[in-house]
Amino acid sequence: MSKPAAFQTAFSTTEFRRRRELVCETIGRATAVIQGASATGAMDRFRQHNDFFYLCGVEVANAYLTLNGTTKESTLYLVGQDRHLAEQEGAELNSDDAETAIRLTGVDHVKPITALEPDLKSCDVVYTCHQAAEGRQACQDSLNGAAKRLNQDPWRVAPPAEQAFIELIEQRCAPVAIKDLSTTILEMRRSKSAEEITVMREAGRIAAVAIAEAIKSTKAGLFESDLAAVAELIFLTSGATGGGYRPIVASGDNIWNLHYFRNDSRLTDGDLVLFDYAPDLHNYTSDIGRMWPVSGRYLPWQKELYDLVVDYHLTLLDITRPGMTPIEVRQKAAAKLSSRVANTHWSKPSFANAAEKLLATSRAMTHAVGMAVHDEGGYQDDQTPLQPGCVFALDPQLWVPKERLYFRVEDCVLVTDGGLENLTPNVPHSSHQIEELIREPGLLQLQHKELE
Repeated sequence: MSKPAAFQTAFSTTEFRRRRELVCETIGRATAVIQGASATGAMDRFRQHNDFFYLCGVEVANAYLTLNGTTKESTLYLVGQDRHLAEQEGAELNSDDAETAIRLTGVDHVKPITALEPDLKSCDVVYTCHQAAEGRQACQDSLNGAAKRLNQDPWRVAPPAEQAFIELIEQRCAPVAIKDLSTTILEMRRSKSAEEITVMREAGRIAAVAIAEAIKSTKAGLFESDLAAVAELIFLTSGATGGGYRPIVASGDNIWNLHYFRNDSRLTDGDLVLFDYAPDLHNYTSDIGRMWPVSGRYLPWQKELYDLVVDYHLTLLDITRPGMTPIEVRQKAAAKLSSRVANTHWSKPSFANAAEKLLATSRAMTHAVGMAVHDEGGYQDDQTPLQPGCVFALDPQLWVPKERLYFRVEDCVLVTDGGLENLTPNVPHSSHQIEELIREPGLLQLQHKELE
């Protein structure tokens, strides 16, 4: 007997139904249609688009979802069963077994994809997402960057998938008014539910364990990619499907490149390592960053700068409360640390200048985190009050431009009714605790005795 089609278990059908109802309340008497991801054609694991998963949790290719604002009913459109593919890869949700799909997903109706066009033809107003769909390791920042590069290539002129879908609706279902659904979903994604917070706590725990193991495995002569592999092992053995974004494992001069990704340099004594990597767990991720010395001990000047960033970071964790604006948090932190900066005997004038600038201008609440590592709806506006339920990266950063030095310490935090909850607390911040952790045996050394 064949194994039945699988459906995710991280979120309840009640959670997805609540989200769909919120969309229906927003669109009035119109209909919303959301296009799921297609298969990439590579021999990879399918990854659903974030917005589609957010509304129904379905993880099969070429699926569509409509939400009727008048009746509040949801309809899932699926391909029919491919018996040969099911025999090779396992059963998936399909339109031929609508009863199972309805039972597992909680939608009201399941139809074949061929029914989508006639259903949309009866609509006067259709909402769909105009913004680029986020797939594996993608966020709006990365998608916008890719679109910018694509626009510079005169030989690749196909419209974006979202634009092509809109044009097809207009052609096949005229006359119909098309409106944008992207803002509605992004606003919903900004505030995390209890079920989302549970998943993000686990994603943060996994990220912290992974970075701790990378710290313990650090040894001169290894490649940056070796440390990324340690984290990947932790991710995959903890229920994640891989990384939520590409790993940043930068050592030495590579640290200056904020989103360095090649990870192909050897680790050298005297250098620092900047590590930033988190898992993709049930279509959610986290964000974490730590810096540590390859040799196992910070040089005095490294400790000087790193310790200040840690102090600033811990101060932010302590003082931040809901209702405060980012600029109010920054001003309060600066007041607490100004004497510490003023009374420190800095090795160089450039270090003193960098420290003063950190207190004066740091935008430590850098971006929201959720299904994408750079989720939309973050705190780019210094005047936006912090709201309970929001998750963002707390990431103070210090630059010494003349010497191309860059320091940061990052955690993923949740705004609660009483302050901030650190979702990535299981790896130390302080320099002396990091040095103690490095002395412990790492996974690489335990697996490969020749690396000891």
